[in-house]
Amino acid sequence: MLKTYQEGKNVSSLKSQEAADFLGVSVSWLNKSRMRGDGPVYLKLGGSVRYAIPDLEAWMAGQRRTAIYDFVNDNERARAAA
Repeated sequence: MLKTYQEGKNVSSLKSQEAADFLGVSVSWLNKSRMRGDGPVYLKLGGSVRYAIPDLEAWMAGQRRTAIYDFVNDNERARAAA
């Protein structure tokens, strides 16, 4: 299934720059998070890195927080608010 993103073009996956724009982060941050393993799930197609829009949306939903510090986060409340 194709999703519509930016100027009405149909896409099934986004390049790193497009994914960074979608998330509101820099390409550098996205690349570093991929190397650390704490960023969104990605696809490796040959030498190209791609991001599926549903994976980006799922990763963003998982970043919801109720507090600055992890030990006081009420993640159940954050999920319920989504």
